[in-house]
Amino acid sequence: MALYPGALPDFPWDSLGPARAEAARHAPVIDLSIGTPVDPCPASATEAMIAAVNHPGYPPAMGGERLEQAMAGWWERRRGAHPSAIIPTIGSKEMVALLPSFLSLGEGARVLMPARAYPTYEVGARLSGATPIAIDPEADPATFPQGDLLWINSPGNPDGHVLDRDQLRAMIAWARANSVIVASDECYAEIVPDGVEPAPSLLSSDVCGGDDTGLLALYSLSKQSNLAGYRAAMIAGDKELLAPIREARRHAGFMLPGPVIAAMTAVLADDDHVENQRRVYARRREILRSAVAAAGLEADPQTAAGLYLWLSAPGHDAEEIVSALASRGIIVAPGTFYDCDDHIRMSLTASDELIELAATRLATPLFD
Repeated sequence: MALYPGALPDFPWDSLGPARAEAARHAPVIDLSIGTPVDPCPASATEAMIAAVNHPGYPPAMGGERLEQAMAGWWERRRGAHPSAIIPTIGSKEMVALLPSFLSLGEGARVLMPARAYPTYEVGARLSGATPIAIDPEADPATFPQGDLLWINSPGNPDGHVLDRDQLRAMIAWARANSVIVASDECYAEIVPDGVEPAPSLLSSDVCGGDDTGLLALYSLSKQSNLAGYRAAMIAGDKELLAPIREARRHAGFMLPGPVIAAMTAVLADDDHVENQRRVYARRREILRSAVAAAGLEADPQTAAGLYLWLSAPGHDAEEIVSALASRGIIVAPGTFYDCDDHIRMSLTASDELIELAATRLATPLFD
């Protein structure tokens, strides 16, 4: 008997073993595959966590009043939104993987998701017993098949495409006309090039008109705040949808540790570190964009934001590009992880020194 209603795909990162072995022959290895933050945590986070380290009792299930106020203030200040409810979550991946189950989308339900997407959207659908359906999120929503839940991700992982306000409004109108819940994963919204506005939120008042009925949005502090190790995130939106999720999580013991609650509360009030980290990634993006061009790789012209470059090499498939980069000590993710066999994803998450070294290693064409 299967443990879960739907068969899960293979864990994709396991397949990078040969590339990692080849790259190890060219030390130091420059790992631009997974996208795990490498820069220091904000001082506001570490100082708050240290102050709260003596926390012998159980933490409040929903984080407590101070965190609730900090989350609401952040959504208003940074995302132009006034969600009717907000829940802190143990990283955003928890909610990506469990949202269909929390919404009771079992066998017969249909979960729509971007064709090129973070694999956990599909995993979440299959864990619940629902059927994942790939769509093009940039197409006219009138062409979407009927579903029960629509996942969108802007800026997109892996391609960095951004949905504008008109596209989001069209999705909301279609979803409400067809009784579809929309869940927007916005964890890369603040990671934009210099002079570019953050990607708009599904919950922004000028997108949803101040009505978040049927709408949910996720945000994580893993990327913008280098807090992947803290597992600090949140889901906001329709209070009627979030009420049963809140109760289920309380029963199951899904609680942020007390010191993490303190750190998250502090960080959500600290806007300066967000801008500082944005500039760090903007600088690394420009260095790598120039370098990959010298190596003969083409950057997707629609990549507008996010933590990755989405690259191709005419006449070569993803596995060939991964292998060629591994031979220079650089590890990247093949597009096959995202249902695309002719692109690779290159992360901006390495130290400045390693980014500069990567640029040096990319100074000549990968292919003759």
